[in-house]
Amino acid sequence: MNSLPVPALVAIAVLVAVLVGYFLGRRNGIAGEREQQVRSRTTAEETASRLLEEAKREAETIRKGAVVAGKEELIQLREDFETEVRKRRGEVEREERRVQDREDQIERRAEGLDGRERELSQRAQSIDARDARIADREAEAERLVTEQQRRLEQLAGLSVDDAKAEIVRRYEDQALADAASRLREIRDSAKRNADREARKIVALAVQRVAAETTAETTVSAVSLPNDEMKGRIIGREGRNIRAFELATGVDVIIDDTPDTVVVSCFDPVRRETARLALEKLVGDGRIHPGRIEEVVAKARLEVDAQIIETGEQAAYEVGVAGLHQELIRLIGRMRWRTSYGQNILSHSKEVAWLAGMMAAELGLDVATAKRGALLHDIGKVLTHEHEGTHVQLGVEVATKYGENPIVVNCIAAHHDDVPHESEVSVLVQAADAISGSRPGARREAFETYVKRLEGLEKIASSYRGVDRVFAIQAGREVRVVVTPDQVDDVRASALSEEIARRIESELQYPGQIKVVVIRETRAVDFAR
Repeated sequence: MNSLPVPALVAIAVLVAVLVGYFLGRRNGIAGEREQQVRSRTTAEETASRLLEEAKREAETIRKGAVVAGKEELIQLREDFETEVRKRRGEVEREERRVQDREDQIERRAEGLDGRERELSQRAQSIDARDARIADREAEAERLVTEQQRRLEQLAGLSVDDAKAEIVRRYEDQALADAASRLREIRDSAKRNADREARKIVALAVQRVAAETTAETTVSAVSLPNDEMKGRIIGREGRNIRAFELATGVDVIIDDTPDTVVVSCFDPVRRETARLALEKLVGDGRIHPGRIEEVVAKARLEVDAQIIETGEQAAYEVGVAGLHQELIRLIGRMRWRTSYGQNILSHSKEVAWLAGMMAAELGLDVATAKRGALLHDIGKVLTHEHEGTHVQLGVEVATKYGENPIVVNCIAAHHDDVPHESEVSVLVQAADAISGSRPGARREAFETYVKRLEGLEKIASSYRGVDRVFAIQAGREVRVVVTPDQVDDVRASALSEEIARRIESELQYPGQIKVVVIRETRAVDFAR
């Protein structure tokens, strides 16, 4: 057997030694670890025992504290409960005392009511007995009154109803007489100074106005140099006259009147245009359809220029400035318009002068009075072209072109369609009445005139005690003759006012109407 080398033996020896040492060390390590685990376990048990003891002691302490706190809280709750109980017991006692007091009061009231009921019962019995006695006395009184009435009726010859009616009539007559007397005193007192001053102002204004009264018609006459010109105006087969009437919108009347042709149209502006054009054609001598249209166009421009010039001249004459150009044009067109035969432009200027003078006398705004008076009838220029009354149209156009509300009210109220809002409006209405009621200022249709007179007489004749009625001074005055036995002096004064108010409400008329009530007593005898 071969022997191993020495290094290998050494290595083996070393390996054996390492293995022996490893096993010995491991066994010693395991023993030490076990010993360490035993010591650690002992220490942990001791620590756990100590912690458990401490936990028990702390739990005991907490338990004792909780018990003490619970006892204290219980004591506090018990005290609070006892306090609340005492409080509630006190409230209950007070409520019981209040209820007891109310019961005592109710008992006392009940006793009082019982006593009052007994007293009322006694009074009711006494009243019943008294009513019975009174009924007997009333029956006796009625019997006596009836007997007395029957005796009075026999003595007086009147029934009860007749006597009552007579007493009522006497009291009514006395009340009417007292009221009329008082009314006359108040009216006389108010008019004593007002009438004198008003007459003075109106008379002064009228004297200072020298207005010319003119009446326009619906025809205009054009003079011709000779009768041969009529044939030239008619033209061959009437073509010239047809062209002229078509261009101007008027009727040309050619008759046997020497050297005269009549132009007729309801529109005064068209009539004036036709008159001016016809005069130019006659003066020029060239009359044919083409020339007619040319001359009519020029005449229309001239009339438009005259309208503006007339409006500006009218505003300048009355002293009104700052009018809108369209208002100036409408004022100029007044020159060719009439109302009841009175030229509207002349009438408006006259009203402006009168209103301005009266405003100056009264210390009012003269410029506003003149402005409202000049424009008060401006709507009459538009009535042929637009729907509505001249008052409505005048208010619309004045408002449209920015006139003062006072001026607009002057237009709206000058026929009492709306209430007056200023003293100036009243002055314009008065001036309008003065200008329209002057003798000769206006013409009216015969039928309208007769109808107004009949209406005046009918209204005045409808009153009791009126004997005769006379409408005089072309309907400007009504004289009423009354029976003196039925109408006394006081009633006559009241009668004149009643008739005047009815005339105002039922009739339409220019200016004013004077109502005169005449009462006279005549004694007649004969000497034989």
